[in-house]
Amino acid sequence: MNENKVGKPAQTIWRYPEILEQLSEDRPFLEIAEFSDNLSVELYKPVGEDTQMPHTRDELYIVASGSGLFTLEKDEFPFAKGDVIFVPAQAEHRFSSFSDDFSTWVIFFGPEKPVA
Repeated sequence: MNENKVGKPAQTIWRYPEILEQLSEDRPFLEIAEFSDNLSVELYKPVGEDTQMPHTRDELYIVASGSGLFTLEKDEFPFAKGDVIFVPAQAEHRFSSFSDDFSTWVIFFGPEKPVA
């Protein structure tokens, strides 16, 4: 989570190349801002494989670069730069067969939805 106070962020614009430079194999994601308990923004760039688990909030992926395959529950489909992908809370999902330049903005939003 962002170490800054939740609410209005300290800045208004974040530059993709500058954020991307901060990511590495050991640090595949970076939270950019947490606007409230119900809204946060990250940049995610997995290396090799996507090992994430289901999340407790709904999320949008906005593909910043690259392409590959995306699996949501039992459905798999191709994705590419510019695509927007919605994932409901607690849904199994995964990026696979992605290009080396793949990265995506992640927007978590809405109330947490714990496992039923």
